[in-house]
Formats: sequence, C-alpha cells, structure tokens
Amino acid sequence: MVCCGPTAATGDLPAYQLRPPTSGLAQSVVMATSPGSIQSPSGQHAEEMTRKREVRLMKNREAARECRRKKKEYVKCLENRVAVLENQNKTLIEELKALKDIYCHKAE
Repeated sequence: MVCCGPTAATGDLPAYQLRPPTSGLAQSVVMATSPGSIQSPSGQHAEEMTRKREVRLMKNREAARECRRKKKEYVKCLENRVAVLENQNKTLIEELKALKDIYCHKAE
C-alpha cells in the first residue's frame, strides 16, 4: 500500500487521498490523488468507504494467512507428539511384557 502524502492539517502542503487503482495494477497497490481530482462529497465518501473496505480485506487476508500458518505449525507439533507418545507406549508395552514373563517364571 502506498502511504498518504502530506495532510491538510499542516496548512502548508496539499492533502492527498488514497484511492483504489483503476488500471490493471496489482490488487494491493493503492494510488494517491491530489485534492483537485476529488469529486463531490458523496463521491469522496464512496471512495473513502472503498478504501476502508480494501484495507479491511487486505488485513483480513493477511490475518487468514497467518492463521493458516499457525494451524500448520500446531498440527505438525501434534503429529510429532503423537509419534513420541506412540514410541513411548510401545516401549512401555514391551517392558510390561518382559516384567510379566519374569514374574510368571518366578511364580513357578
């Protein structure tokens, strides 16, 4: 996303407004327009709503990407834990079997 230019609050420099691209540019690219190219107040409101929607959608996409990454990491961690526990279980079963054999032979 392209940053805003100087704001009107300074009084010295012209204000810039972000607007979505109208050409075939990448979806995440936003172009700045000078105050002279802004239409009517209702058009300005519509542009602001569109800009806010685009920013929200971009943030949502990033959050979803991060969520999927964390989920993959979590699942991988669980799979590793399952493998460790299965090995531990196998070892304990073998140990139990060996102890039972020893106990049965002593009882005779």
